[in-house]
Amino acid sequence: MEKSQILDAVKKARESRKRNFSQGFDIAICLKDFDVNKNNIDDFIKLPMGRGKTLKVCALVGPEMKTAVEKFCDLTITTDEFSNYEDARKIRKLVREYEHFITQANLMPQIAKTFGKYLGSIGKMPSPKAGQIIAPKANVEHIVKNLRDTIKLSAKKAPAINCPVGNEKMSDSDVAENILSVLDRLNQTLPRGSQNIRAVYVKTTMGGPIKI
Repeated sequence: MEKSQILDAVKKARESRKRNFSQGFDIAICLKDFDVNKNNIDDFIKLPMGRGKTLKVCALVGPEMKTAVEKFCDLTITTDEFSNYEDARKIRKLVREYEHFITQANLMPQIAKTFGKYLGSIGKMPSPKAGQIIAPKANVEHIVKNLRDTIKLSAKKAPAINCPVGNEKMSDSDVAENILSVLDRLNQTLPRGSQNIRAVYVKTTMGGPIKI
């Protein structure tokens, strides 16, 4: 797929329905000859042009790592504070507010027990694929910087992938570059590459889908 085709669709999507706030750009990728019972997509990609907004990162770590991570993350919750998150409403608010969560491998059982039900249901459990499982001496600054521009590509329940690729504050060219990057990634990860892609649509938050 040529970038010029993507650019044309992004321009049309931008014009489809104006709002007095900055809308996001999303793409919907419809797959073909892809059986989610035999294959699934569970991948992460760092958008080359960013999301056009700052994604918030929360650290769930042991007390010994608090100093190392709190200056880079938007929120740091240590294991001795997990008991403050026994209320379901409080946890739901937390997982909605923060896009990414990082933790240590040895804490995953505790994470699963306290937050797993809520993080897992919306696909936000810390994953080694995204670099969210950190080592004691990890370069946390670099990890968090990458996560702020990282999105998840997932197709587990239906043969389709929906993901954000930017917002209206970004140029059409930058949004198109992000879309092209996602498609290139799927060309590598899908069983038959681009042959598994039936159609691709782009839309703004409140706008209608535009076929690329």
